[in-house]
Amino acid sequence: MTELFLLVLLGAAVAAVIGLLSRRPGAGADADQSSAVRAEVARLADALARQDADERDLRGDMIRVRELVEGLRSAAQARAHVEESVWDAVRRMESVVAGGSARGRAGENLLEASLSTLPAGMLVRDFAVGGRRVEFALVLPDGRRLPVDSKWTAIRELEALEAEEDPDRRRVLCRRVEDEVVRRAREVQAYIDPSLTTPFAVACVPDAAFAVCRKAHGDAFARRVVLVAHSSSLPILLTLYALAARYGAVGDVDACLSELETIMSSMEHTLENKVAKAATMLQNAADEWRTHVGKARGAVARGRGTSAGEHRLSTPENGLVTSELGRNGTPR
Repeated sequence: MTELFLLVLLGAAVAAVIGLLSRRPGAGADADQSSAVRAEVARLADALARQDADERDLRGDMIRVRELVEGLRSAAQARAHVEESVWDAVRRMESVVAGGSARGRAGENLLEASLSTLPAGMLVRDFAVGGRRVEFALVLPDGRRLPVDSKWTAIRELEALEAEEDPDRRRVLCRRVEDEVVRRAREVQAYIDPSLTTPFAVACVPDAAFAVCRKAHGDAFARRVVLVAHSSSLPILLTLYALAARYGAVGDVDACLSELETIMSSMEHTLENKVAKAATMLQNAADEWRTHVGKARGAVARGRGTSAGEHRLSTPENGLVTSELGRNGTPR
């Protein structure tokens, strides 16, 4: 396009020169005009040469830029291919390593890395509570333990949620994640024992699951379980530790009073429904025994009276009378 424009411009300049030459008035004027035309033609030729050089440089720069862009595109494609292969390998490893108890160990390792900076003696592992063992527990100054358990849960749902774009499907996956988190919170509830632990326990879940949870926090708290993300586990645990250490005695008193009230209600129920009934049954049994004893004594008295009458009839003084009686006791 530029070359065509320059050719048109050059043609116009030649036409102008020819026109000037055809209108020459004299020899002196003709020489001046010829000089002006040659100068103008030389200027145009120089401009064309510079324009052509600039176009060649521009073409070379564009070719180099195109090559660089192609190189960058190829490198990006190669890197994307490598990253995809790496992510596939990571997913396969996660599906193998994160299955069963190994997944739980991965969560334990993350939590242990967060709690490794705590002072010695403040953290215990595999603490036994009611026949179960909780992974970690913080030792309070009064000797109680704050149970802390890692729950590496809802991994498949979180992966599907990350790739899902449909809003309705995302809501369904979020509910599944929350249901799974609440189910694992029930397991952590089993680690609470008022005589050994704090009145609440802590369940550490993956950050992605924690970000999805809304209703699950209330459901877990109703079971005296606090949900915590792995990334923020340490500061929250230290806060809960400080609160339990300072105000735990008040909670213990309330718990003891509530437990005493429950025990007294149970004792009252036992007294009214079992002891009272047993006393009534014993009274009835005593009355029946008295009745039977009275009947037995009457029978014994009758037996003794009958035996004494027969003895009197069999004495020598009454022998005649006895001989005069028949077998049925009537006179012959």
